[in-house]
Amino acid sequence: MGKDLRNWNPEDEGFWKSEGKAIANRNLWISIPSLLCGFAVWLYWGIITVQMLNLGFPFAKSELFTLAAIAGLTGATLRIPSTFFIRIAGGRNTIFFTTALLMIPAIGTGYYLQDPNTPLWKFQALAFLSGIGGGNFASSMSNISFFFPKKVQGYALGMNAGLGNFGVTTMQILIPLVMTFGLFGGEPMVLENTSGTLIGKIPAGTETYIHNAGYVWLLLLIPLVVAGWLGMNNIRDEHVSPRIPNPLGAFGIMSFMLLIGFFVAGVGLWLMLPAKVGGSGLNVDKLIVIPLVIGTTVGLLYLIPGAVGRNLSRQYKIFENKHTWAMTIIYTMTFGSFIGYSAAFGLTIKVVFGYQHLMVDGVLTHSTANPDGPSALMYAWMGPFIGALIRPVGGMIADRLGGAKVTHIISFIMVFSALGVAYFIQKAYVSSTPQDYFLPFMLLFLVLFTATGIGNGSTFRTIAAVFDKEQAGPVLGWTSAVAAYGAFFIPKVFGEQMQLGTPENALYGFAVFYAACIIINWWFYLRKNAYVQNP
Repeated sequence: MGKDLRNWNPEDEGFWKSEGKAIANRNLWISIPSLLCGFAVWLYWGIITVQMLNLGFPFAKSELFTLAAIAGLTGATLRIPSTFFIRIAGGRNTIFFTTALLMIPAIGTGYYLQDPNTPLWKFQALAFLSGIGGGNFASSMSNISFFFPKKVQGYALGMNAGLGNFGVTTMQILIPLVMTFGLFGGEPMVLENTSGTLIGKIPAGTETYIHNAGYVWLLLLIPLVVAGWLGMNNIRDEHVSPRIPNPLGAFGIMSFMLLIGFFVAGVGLWLMLPAKVGGSGLNVDKLIVIPLVIGTTVGLLYLIPGAVGRNLSRQYKIFENKHTWAMTIIYTMTFGSFIGYSAAFGLTIKVVFGYQHLMVDGVLTHSTANPDGPSALMYAWMGPFIGALIRPVGGMIADRLGGAKVTHIISFIMVFSALGVAYFIQKAYVSSTPQDYFLPFMLLFLVLFTATGIGNGSTFRTIAAVFDKEQAGPVLGWTSAVAAYGAFFIPKVFGEQMQLGTPENALYGFAVFYAACIIINWWFYLRKNAYVQNP
């Protein structure tokens, strides 16, 4: 328990059965809830902002969309340094430290949500810090990949990622529930608009404890930090973490690398955001800024001197492999869509179906509350729930049929379901009775979430099969880092297109990207002379 491991060889059947499997499973079952909390803290702004609207916080809808986008960009950027933590700092040290850091945004969010007059920049700062939870995925997946043999990589990575992704669903169910009573004391606020939970609508005038949305995660984080320290292991073999420092040294190195990610993400956000929400006002296009953020973060990490820099140089060899780039694009299609839709789903339901879209003096308005609209908090959890639940299944199917074949099938499903969602969201956003289009919108979106979940499992199976043991971990982290920008990109695009009155254009654009990914997957892994046949 907690000791460093040497001569770790899960491919040795005798070792695996005698002791390896038990140790690997213990690390997996501590990793899963820790990752779950990371997802929850990273993405809870998608639910908190819905309730901020219902409580009358004095912010525009477009400003509230920026909170999820800020957390999304920071979390994705922090995945880049987190990709390389395991070789540098060890698995136990990494999971303990990164899980403990989640307490900072959780406490701050709980504290500042108690005052509706809190300025926007403080919520933006807390969303910025919430990105810590997004970064944790890369290190967690890289760590678990070293514990299990290739024959069950699809299962192990699918369980860690899939049940970790349940942090989105857990958050979307738990937060509305804990806001209904004074779990942590404090003064309640009164709903101005109808809200909801999993079990039904809550009428306007009801007292709500929105600050519980931050504090509740401490109930899980504190015991998980203890469990991570006592129950997880560092693997000290050459292909994993051969020369990690003592725990304090490891924490210091990780802190420095995270600060690089924070700095670059902060500059990127400043370039993109308008001046009225604390940005530069330059409004630099996101398609320019995101590659700059990724490239600058990778470059600055490479400049770190000493043993850390030498270690990173070895891991950076993944960028010389063409499969790294192919799988980065394909995984962006699956996980990027899952995480981006998860971040934007609740607020999209609220904005599209929670308001009547009326012509006033020849101008289409979107400010009249719809008394017959669905409660976003009652439905927002369903898509992420299905996507997370199905992910391990996707990994297991891919273990049998091949990852590329499974990815190919779900890619077509994603194209057609995205086009269907676009059609119905277009109809709803110009209707005085948008609820008439909610059922087909919801069903098609659930199909889209299902496809992303299966694809998340199948793409990780492909990565585990294509890359050797040394490169597989860093590649898992890297691809997840780039894909995680979906948590920034999708809410940002939805917010922009809704402001323009054309939210359907967001889905049309995503469908075109999915079609391009079909071609890439076929060229690399399914055509007759593919580089690797159906891995």
